[in-house]
Amino acid sequence: MLLARSLRGRLLLGLAATWFLVVTLVLGMSWQLGKTMVQETNMAHLRYEATLLADEVSQQVELRFQALERLREMIGTTEDAGWISYQLQQNDSLLAWFEGIVVANSDGEVIADWPAIVGRVGLETADLEYFHMLRGTRRPYVSEPFVGRASGMPMVLVGVPRFTEQGEFDGFIGGILSLDSGGMFSRLAKVRLGEKGYAGVATASGKVLYHPNNSLINASVPSEAFNPWLDLALDGWEGDAVGRLVGGEMGLQSYAQIWPAGWVVGLYLPIQQAQLPLAGIIQQLWWLWVLFALSMLPILWWMLGRVLSPLKHLEKQIGEVGLGHRESVSLATKMQELQQVASTFNRVEDERQLLLGNLQEREAFLDSVLNAAPQGMFVANIKGDITYMNPALLEMLGVSADAPMETWLAQIHTDDIAGAQDMWLHSLRNGSDFVRQLRFLRSDKELLWLDIHARVVMLSQDGQTLGLVGVVKDITERREQEAIQRWEAEHDPLTGLLNRRGFERRLEEAFADFQKTSTPSALLLFDLDHFKPINDEGGHALGDEMLRRIAQVVAWEVRRSDHVARQGGDEFGVLLPSCTLAQARRIAESLRQSVGEISVTHQGKQYMVTLSIGVTTFDEEDSNVSDVLARADAGSYKAKGLGRDGVVVNMPHNNDMPHNNDDVMALFDSPK
Repeated sequence: MLLARSLRGRLLLGLAATWFLVVTLVLGMSWQLGKTMVQETNMAHLRYEATLLADEVSQQVELRFQALERLREMIGTTEDAGWISYQLQQNDSLLAWFEGIVVANSDGEVIADWPAIVGRVGLETADLEYFHMLRGTRRPYVSEPFVGRASGMPMVLVGVPRFTEQGEFDGFIGGILSLDSGGMFSRLAKVRLGEKGYAGVATASGKVLYHPNNSLINASVPSEAFNPWLDLALDGWEGDAVGRLVGGEMGLQSYAQIWPAGWVVGLYLPIQQAQLPLAGIIQQLWWLWVLFALSMLPILWWMLGRVLSPLKHLEKQIGEVGLGHRESVSLATKMQELQQVASTFNRVEDERQLLLGNLQEREAFLDSVLNAAPQGMFVANIKGDITYMNPALLEMLGVSADAPMETWLAQIHTDDIAGAQDMWLHSLRNGSDFVRQLRFLRSDKELLWLDIHARVVMLSQDGQTLGLVGVVKDITERREQEAIQRWEAEHDPLTGLLNRRGFERRLEEAFADFQKTSTPSALLLFDLDHFKPINDEGGHALGDEMLRRIAQVVAWEVRRSDHVARQGGDEFGVLLPSCTLAQARRIAESLRQSVGEISVTHQGKQYMVTLSIGVTTFDEEDSNVSDVLARADAGSYKAKGLGRDGVVVNMPHNNDMPHNNDDVMALFDSPK
């Protein structure tokens, strides 16, 4: 990595990479051309070898046919088994070509054999394939492979037909040929096509006669789908192609026909093995190129050092200009590029000195403006670190000018700091304004609400971000006033309970939770029984006192998570979030009993009220909160109609409208 940090090292790496790319392309092209040539050469060799092997095996078959035909002439047309056996013994030399000789009559019965094997004379062959072929074609024939009864070895029968003096079929003379590596296929066993190349022989019917793997002899050849070229060869085609071998790898194949026997000889050579010598040559060339490149690296390093030496002088002079020891750079070199760099640097340095003077004047002016500004102001660099806060901001926050940024950042309210940091980083990345309101805890524990508006400063020429400039306002008093106004907008000034607006907002929120998560909630609606006499006889002051006492008792009886509202006049509502119907019934009964114990006195007369409460819960049939309110209100009216001072549970039933008084209700009245 250190090498890549210098120009000299990068040039050297570039030359090495170029060298590597060129060598890779050359060797790659050589490899592709070489593969084509190697394949054509090996294919021609396989074609030549296949033709030679086919001719040789054909000659071997023909010689065996001729030998058996000469034996047929010696035996003649006699049926004398003794004479025939004598002639077989006299031609003992045929055992060099055959494992045994048999003679059968016209009925397919073996009448003589040599060497004599117990059980072979008298053997019936009339039902066997080769007997039918010899009798039908009346020509020499090589049978399909079979397993010898005595030896258990795979073999074929090379047979010639016998004829009577009238030319009629009179049996056959057959030579038994073992399908091992010797004998007729000895030449195939000596074929060497590298480590994995091999030769094979199969019958036209698809039986393996010879294969280096003896376990495959007499087995069926692969299917047409696996090797279509072999299937064509079995039909008489001669030629060569590329296809899959028995092991599954791709290989070169060449086929030739052994016509006298109806056989096919095939030569197979895996492509990977055929390309092995080429791969070795390419690998050797690769290492030669690598060694050559490594030997050239020191020379290239030295040459690049000589060429780039003027850059070191340029670097030294630029450093002296930066320290103020020189006013410009001057190089004694003929390289036009370096001369242009030196000229450009001198021009830029002159412009920089001019701008530096102007910048110092502007900084002094800006410092004066910021220090005199009555509003809190700050400056942040491009990384987002605040580098300057004016005296007004320091006094507002109650921090000292030398306090580290981490210290007063920790004084931002924990609920506000994460969002503020995300917005701060977003403004730095996108160049957008930072506008945020957050809480700040001063060292004296006073909580401030701050309104911050910062703008990204950019160069007008290229849009480069320099940092941010911001203004901070103390909006604590305004926030407190807004909070009071929000509370008054949703609360009843007499009782301090929620008003209709605040209650309906919370009811909408609870209904939305029910629709999303099926969270159960209950609603109680009630008004005061016998409240009118209190206002009429005791005046509104007495009525207000009764309402305040009732509000205190109701707020005390319900849970802290419940919402109690005075909706107007003597109408009240209670929202019970996460509450079942059974719980709502108990709470309603508790409210009825507790409010029934409240009393006010005027001119010696005691006044008391009771509650007629309608109870319901959110239901899946409800389309909006109006359905719930109507159902609870209907329950309250039902309680009044049943004598007041009672609790009525009103739930939907059979999709009836919520206002239907025939809904399922339950009445719990206290003893009168």
